[in-house]
Amino acid sequence: MSDVAEAGTGRRSRGGGGAARRAERTAVSVETARFIERNIPNFEILNEEALQIIEHNAETVLEEIGVNFVENPGALERWRNAGADVQGERVRIPRGLARQLCSTAPRSFTQHARNPERNVEIGGRNLVLAPVYGPPFVRDAEGGRRYATIEDFRKFVKLGYMSKWLHHSGGTVCEPTDIAVNKRHLDMLHAHMTLSDKPFMGSVTAPERAQDSVDMASLLFGADFVQNNTVMTSLININSPLTFDGIMMGALEVYAANNQAAIVSPFIVGGAMAPVSVAGTLTQVLAEILAGVSYSQLIRKGAPVIAGAFVTSIDMNSGAPTFGTPEASHITWGAGQLVRRLGLPYRSAGGFTGSKLPDAQAAYESANSLNMGLLAGVNFMLHACGWLEGGLVSSYEKFVMDADQLGILHHLAKGVDLSENGQAMDAIREVGPGSHYLGSAHTQANFKEAFWRTDLLDYKPFETWEEEGARDTQALASARVKRLLDSYRQPALDPAIVESLDDFVARKKAAVPDAFL
Repeated sequence: MSDVAEAGTGRRSRGGGGAARRAERTAVSVETARFIERNIPNFEILNEEALQIIEHNAETVLEEIGVNFVENPGALERWRNAGADVQGERVRIPRGLARQLCSTAPRSFTQHARNPERNVEIGGRNLVLAPVYGPPFVRDAEGGRRYATIEDFRKFVKLGYMSKWLHHSGGTVCEPTDIAVNKRHLDMLHAHMTLSDKPFMGSVTAPERAQDSVDMASLLFGADFVQNNTVMTSLININSPLTFDGIMMGALEVYAANNQAAIVSPFIVGGAMAPVSVAGTLTQVLAEILAGVSYSQLIRKGAPVIAGAFVTSIDMNSGAPTFGTPEASHITWGAGQLVRRLGLPYRSAGGFTGSKLPDAQAAYESANSLNMGLLAGVNFMLHACGWLEGGLVSSYEKFVMDADQLGILHHLAKGVDLSENGQAMDAIREVGPGSHYLGSAHTQANFKEAFWRTDLLDYKPFETWEEEGARDTQALASARVKRLLDSYRQPALDPAIVESLDDFVARKKAAVPDAFL
């Protein structure tokens, strides 16, 4: 039985008496932009013939080659009962079966935050931005590169909460190596739940840790609410090529059974885990998505799923992954078309770079990757800020640099305003030939919101910039990190819920010895 089987009442916000109400009244409000709603077209690189070829080839892969579901007898039995050909751990899925099973997954869904104003809609024309996920190292200008700690983790959660253009708190924003492997998920979830009121992700490193995530979410939201609503997203990576391991699938089973969302995402390094060609990679990506999403529906029809594609290529000289490349863009754009034809939300892209520092290489590669995602029709973008060194490092400076640039995605997605105010004919008539618009009525009425404004970059004259210390972008970012952390105030949360979460974490940690493997 779940540790919180009797904890929830199904109410969205549970009582804590006067203390809870006082906490709400004294809460600090942090501005967060609403998730992006695109008013621009998606970029479509594949024509109808190409799409049909890739879809046919993906079904051929599933039918003739098959996929492996390893160390998971229950999954093999489910597939056998569904009509697949199961030989050993190899599952061959008849043509059309996976697509039929995928049809029960929702086209879009709401992920609820503990602050309902931060709820996000995943799917359709929407784009939700979430921070970096998974690095064991962190870097800042003062301390350099080092192993991440739980204090680093908490700081990144705070930075995410304070970032206007970031809609989601994410998951493993860095891996806190100072806490035992079998217990650190508890501290990470506790940080997301208490230090931020944005949506967050659950643990996937073991099925029992996924269950802990569901149990803690039940304390935060109420058990009935969790069963009837999606309050977590989780990252389920496929071991490309064509392998679904027992740990990740075990976590998927827990989340699907409890109505919580899973990102089913092939991990593609072109030339190593997929073919070097764009069409070949798209074929494998689609086959893996079909198998993974359809399996979630075998667990629970209607379970929310996001179809993913983490895409990079490989440097054939060093073997290192490369980012911001044209081939990655081709695959990301094409995968978006294929996922939309399945009627599923799409996860891809991010602020990717192989650079070791938040330098020009990092900026070029990240800008290419972010814009690629916007044009591809991505609905959930993990790694949108903070990614460095091929995902090995969470960078404080790059986190705020990227988070600032995410504002540009919001403005690009708005498209062109063709209202009467947007057409500006009155301004053109007022100013006429040879004058300027600085003092016009139209400029005065619109200048505050007319252009996107950075909160980080320096546009001052040279003399002013020099007088202020001639700071480069990394120095400006370091100063912004400090300002944000100094101004952070914890969002209000019912003290009774905080107490229940504290107690749950303490009991779980005390129940088992530390394990670092």
